[in-house]
Amino acid sequence: MISRIDLRGDALPEGGALRDLLPRAEFDVEAALETVRPICEDVRHRGSAAVIEWGEKFDGVRIESIRVPAEALTKALQELDPAVRAALEESIRRARLVHREQRRTTHTTQVVPGGTVTEKWVPVERVGLYVPGGRSVYPSSVVMNVVPAQEAGVEGVAVASPPQKDFGGLPHPTILAACALLGVDEVYAAGGAQAVAMFAYGTEDCSPVNLVTGPGNIYVAAAKRLLKGRIGIDAEAGPTEIAILADATADPVHVAADLISQAEHDPMAAAVLVTDSAELAAATEAELVPQVAATKHIKDRIEPALAGRQSAIVLVSSIEDGLTVVDAYGAEHLEIQTADAAAVADRVRNAGAIFVGPWSPVSLGDYCAGSNHVLPTGGCACHSSGLSVQSFLRGIHIVDYTRDALAEVTHHVVNLAEAEDLPAHGAALKARFAEGELDEHSGWKVPQQ
Repeated sequence: MISRIDLRGDALPEGGALRDLLPRAEFDVEAALETVRPICEDVRHRGSAAVIEWGEKFDGVRIESIRVPAEALTKALQELDPAVRAALEESIRRARLVHREQRRTTHTTQVVPGGTVTEKWVPVERVGLYVPGGRSVYPSSVVMNVVPAQEAGVEGVAVASPPQKDFGGLPHPTILAACALLGVDEVYAAGGAQAVAMFAYGTEDCSPVNLVTGPGNIYVAAAKRLLKGRIGIDAEAGPTEIAILADATADPVHVAADLISQAEHDPMAAAVLVTDSAELAAATEAELVPQVAATKHIKDRIEPALAGRQSAIVLVSSIEDGLTVVDAYGAEHLEIQTADAAAVADRVRNAGAIFVGPWSPVSLGDYCAGSNHVLPTGGCACHSSGLSVQSFLRGIHIVDYTRDALAEVTHHVVNLAEAEDLPAHGAALKARFAEGELDEHSGWKVPQQ
């Protein structure tokens, strides 16, 4: 059901050589670019009509308008299962607690007397938030995208999710209800590359945005890559991943359940166990069989995900080696199920999010931990972070120097400008002072012109 990779014995290879030994899904965004390019160009030139036509082709439903009417949002919230509403409200509450603490404040540094640099944080003006709607329904992704944008102070928040044939061409009602709970009234029935293009170029129904965030399939990722620069993006999200670093103290029932929980997302989902315990590896393999048989989505998602090249049990000689492996892998979600799990987790360098001990499973983070579940995939955790308030803010430096403060540093600027063969840079400072005026500040004279 799941393969093994044995890295015990010899010293682990370094860098890329180790990464090449580890399981990873094939996710060729570059190849998908040529598929999405004509879609994006069509939306650029024909606007909403193109979005509707591509939606009909890919989602199997023809809609009259891409904008979801306000009454549909109200109706979805009114008809939402009270238990689901309570769960969403608690998810929102916890996410707000965490993300509110991420807000940045303006800070001024006095570099020299009379010379300051202030860094102020300004939210992007308008964002487009993408919520997938393929194999599963993700109201949790509405929460994870909208809450940090709102806490950052973004004024214009628009959500797009694919039209659903079963719901008359509207996005899934649970997604609409989540939008209503969060006070988002600008929602579009648009999916895939055409939704990203709609946000990037704008249409007669949807004004263009500055930033697009949210996970999606390979075509959403390819459209993000194609349009990056015209819009900002959070990441090119690939198939979801879980890695579990565990020793003999871990419960194989928990480990198997957590591997399955990610495998049920998609047949390309990655489930990786890294352990120094052959006994745990065997027990987990045995436990996977009855747990998989007892769940849903077996043939179309879980079994192909666990059997795919992206999933494996990786045997290592020690937890120390295990740390090297998980850092090389850079998992989207990393569970630590070892003795003294908190100390081990503190040593991890590369992970989208870390879940410590047996009572902090990834599923908790997906919904109600308060953390964000929009995280880097495909090993990108070695250089990128998950979605946060920071994702929606821009830091702007404000430079404010007095005449005396500028005079004191002018000779350094001129010398550096001359070293770079950019004399006009230095001349821009010298033009502000009379001949000989700088002597009293630095003992340096403005050269004769």
